[in-house]
Amino acid sequence: MTGNLVVASLSARYGPIRALNEVSFEVPSGTITAVLGANGAGKTTLLRTITGLVCPSGGTARYNGVDLASIPTSEHVRHGVAHVPEGRGVIQELTVEENLRLGGLFRRDRAGIRSSIDEVLELFPPLAERRRRSAHTLSGGERQMLAVGRALVARPTLLLLDEPSLGLAPRVTAQIMSLIRRLASAQRLTVLLVEQNARSALSVADRAVVLQLGKVVLANDAASVAADEGLRHHYLGYQIDGAVHRPSGRW
Repeated sequence: MTGNLVVASLSARYGPIRALNEVSFEVPSGTITAVLGANGAGKTTLLRTITGLVCPSGGTARYNGVDLASIPTSEHVRHGVAHVPEGRGVIQELTVEENLRLGGLFRRDRAGIRSSIDEVLELFPPLAERRRRSAHTLSGGERQMLAVGRALVARPTLLLLDEPSLGLAPRVTAQIMSLIRRLASAQRLTVLLVEQNARSALSVADRAVVLQLGKVVLANDAASVAADEGLRHHYLGYQIDGAVHRPSGRW
């Protein structure tokens, strides 16, 4: 079952600091929404609050009628939600295949889990070649593939991705972004994509939400955001001769 993710007036604090200030937006079913903004804008806090890792001080994040921010994180997978946190959190001592099996921990259909693992290995040929190797032997890009693949084994309908391009080479980033687009299109997967690399995220997203200091400063279709030179300059950086330049000031 799929549906829209509706974030309404979601707020969160770290002690006296308000990290999210009444954030509201909607992610339509089967689409990709990119959450953009500078370091410290509240992007990761947004995902952590939606998934219950940070207790909200107000507001809701509803998916299929369930307020995700108010239920235990361990319950999310039962509602079709998978979260791939920043930092490619795979278990390095386990093999590639063992890590993938963890994605099916809450599934009871063993044949289905096996089928899902095979599908992931088909999606990511480098993982298939290394399925019996320990995860610590993988490159950064391969670990990101493994983290995404493990989430897909859970058969989510809503995928939350936090900085999937972090530390990756441009070629690998392009591969990851292309895969996210294919998954959304082919499987009607709803994706909330938090990214520092605005250019890459906008190339695959349907819509974009721009955060600044915990507030939504813009929510629009991705093509309009990508075409707005003033917006890129003030909030996202801008592209000149292949390099991203950012204005001075607080970012």
